[in-house]
Amino acid sequence: MRVKFSKMQGLGNDFVVIDLVTQTGRIRPERVRELSDRHFGIGFDQMLIVERPTRPDVDFRYRIYNADGSEVENCGNGARCFARFVNEQMLTGKRDIRVETANGIIELHLTSDGQVVVDMGQPILTPADIPMLAEQFMPEYHRHVPGIGDVRFGAVSMGNPHAVIRVNDVDSAPVHEWGPIIESCEYFPNRVNVGFMQVVNSHAIRLRVFERGSGETLACGTGACAAVVSGQLRGWLEPGVTVSLPGGQLNIDWDGKSSVRMTGPAVTVYDGRVNL
Repeated sequence: MRVKFSKMQGLGNDFVVIDLVTQTGRIRPERVRELSDRHFGIGFDQMLIVERPTRPDVDFRYRIYNADGSEVENCGNGARCFARFVNEQMLTGKRDIRVETANGIIELHLTSDGQVVVDMGQPILTPADIPMLAEQFMPEYHRHVPGIGDVRFGAVSMGNPHAVIRVNDVDSAPVHEWGPIIESCEYFPNRVNVGFMQVVNSHAIRLRVFERGSGETLACGTGACAAVVSGQLRGWLEPGVTVSLPGGQLNIDWDGKSSVRMTGPAVTVYDGRVNL
């Protein structure tokens, strides 16, 4: 069955978004892998699915598939594209949208200047809930990682797990060497996204993220949130941080106790049809 889709991007982090509210279809992991191929398929970092909610107090259900076909809990850049998509496709006329994810409810706000503000919820720091193998929370963990050696990192979940490593220069950071090793290391039973953060000053960082199941992407919204939270917990950052990623900038604000708020763009690239 052929269904309509939109190709979208948030700071170069690109998505195929499919409406399964007004259309019908079944998502198969092997088909996601085929379609994500940038030479033989459409090409994307993740596939986003819009579904009817399963509860009365939200507007939609939001499902996310990585390029390798695995389903994951959350995606911040995807959430902004999700909000733009349901508005442009006239699935809702609301500017404030409540969305159900595998990890809870997130709130999206469409601004008049084309930006999308996402209430990402409170960061999860308890190791068992990230999940990470550790007896208690620490702002920074020190672990021996086979194939690398001793590594210091912060661990935060924004609905999906992140390890945040501080580096002197993101341009020379070992993203492609360390990323896949840490992603699958024994300390993270559900694998982990790996962020490499350069602190410019207390209100600005540079960041590269190796995403589990996708590799390095041009931007990662949850990774930006996790990096700012970890940086504040480790005493390097203050509330209100500009995060510069390879694809552009996000503004992240966290008061140290409540929800993390992310502001950034979302753009439709083109529309098409595909056989699921």
